[in-house]
Amino acid sequence: MKRLLCLGIMALLTNTIYGQGKATDKDEKAVRAATESLITSWQNHNYNDMATYTTQDVDWVNIVGMWWKGREAVANAHQAFHQSMFKNTSLSTANVTVRFITPNVAIVHHLTNIGAFTTPSGHQGGNDQNLATLVFVKQAGKWLLTAGQNVPVDTNAAKHDPVNAIR
Repeated sequence: MKRLLCLGIMALLTNTIYGQGKATDKDEKAVRAATESLITSWQNHNYNDMATYTTQDVDWVNIVGMWWKGREAVANAHQAFHQSMFKNTSLSTANVTVRFITPNVAIVHHLTNIGAFTTPSGHQGGNDQNLATLVFVKQAGKWLLTAGQNVPVDTNAAKHDPVNAIR
């Protein structure tokens, strides 16, 4: 009996140590709301509110590999591009999936539709989809974005996806 009790306690401690467990529906709604805050900043072309939905040490890798570290840098970079190439570009959510790694860490795959834009070098872009991978952490009871990276979805390349060919 002692042995069974010890094993039970060890199992509980292991779950606690490694953060295993299930997040609540409330947590998922909060992560989705934080994801929507990012879209709201885009639609307003104003990133002054990033402190409400990001960690201080947030980092972001954009579609061309620029890597911004820290809330101030991430906000400033987004704002700079929204004062130029994205100032009239819309963004809307096509699909959001949320997967909890632990009760305090969530991965979001956020598929968006992005409107037309012109890059600083004159390249026409947009009018397609973009996929962002976002990492959220729960700090002091609030879900905050701590890392993000986005990539354009290449529909021509997707036609040759070996995973889809197997299905």
